[in-house]
Amino acid sequence: MTKRALKRMAREGEFNSSQFEEESKVRRLPVDRSWSPLRAQGPEAEREQGYMKTIKAKSDGQMELIQAIDARNLVLALGPAGTGKTYLAIAKAVEALEAGRVGRIVLSRPAVEAGESIGFLPGEMEDKLAPYLRPLYDALSDRLSMKRVRALMAEGLIEIAPVGFMRGRTLNNAFVVIDEAQNCTYVQLKMLLTRLGWHSTMVITGDPNQSDLLPGVSGLGDVANRLETLSDVSVVRLRDADIVRHPLVASMLGVL
Repeated sequence: MTKRALKRMAREGEFNSSQFEEESKVRRLPVDRSWSPLRAQGPEAEREQGYMKTIKAKSDGQMELIQAIDARNLVLALGPAGTGKTYLAIAKAVEALEAGRVGRIVLSRPAVEAGESIGFLPGEMEDKLAPYLRPLYDALSDRLSMKRVRALMAEGLIEIAPVGFMRGRTLNNAFVVIDEAQNCTYVQLKMLLTRLGWHSTMVITGDPNQSDLLPGVSGLGDVANRLETLSDVSVVRLRDADIVRHPLVASMLGVL
C-alpha cells in the first residue's frame, strides 16, 4: 500500500492514522473501517441478498394459496394442471426449513401409473420409485441445488416417500406435502390426514378431474367437500385463470 493511498484512506476516515507508530517498521492493517460488505448502507441495504428466487404469486388464486399456507396447518389445493400447486407447496416447505420453522420436509406421492404399465423396474426400492417421485425432485432442484438436496436427504431433513409408506407414522415439526392426491382413495387420504403431528403443516395438492384411478375411486373431491366446513382448514380451489404454463394449456383444458 503506497503512502498516497494511506493518506487518502486517512482523509476519507477509513481508519485512524494514530494506529500507526512513527518508528515502527511493521505497520498494522486498519481494523475500524467505515464500510463493511456485511453491513450494507444506503439504497443497497434493502436489496435482497438471498440466492433463492423470491416467491411471487402470478394470480389471485396463487396469492390465496400462499396466504392459506402461512395461516393454516392444513391446506388443500385443488385445481387444473399448471396452476403451480406443487411448486408453491414445495417452495413454502423449503422456505420454512431454511427459516428454521420446521425440522424436516416430508414429500409423498402415490405410486400410480398414468395409464400405461412400465413393468418391473431394476434396482433397489429407491430406483423403482424414482420415476413416480421425479416431479418432486424437479421442484426441489428448482429451489435448491441438487447437491444441497442430496445433502439434506442424506441428513434426513428431506424425505421423499410413496403414500404406502406413510401408514403408522406421526409427523411432528415437519412440513408435509402430499402431491397428486387425486390418485388417492378416500381411505388413503384419511390415513394421510391423521399423520399430522405437533408444529407441522400439511399441504395436499391435486386435480379431481385428472385422476388415474377408476371412476368413483378417488377420494379427493369428497374429502375436500367435507373439510371445507371446518374453520381451521383452508380449501383453495384454483381455476383455469390461475394457469401459469403456456397459454395453450388453459385453452386446451377449456375444451377437453
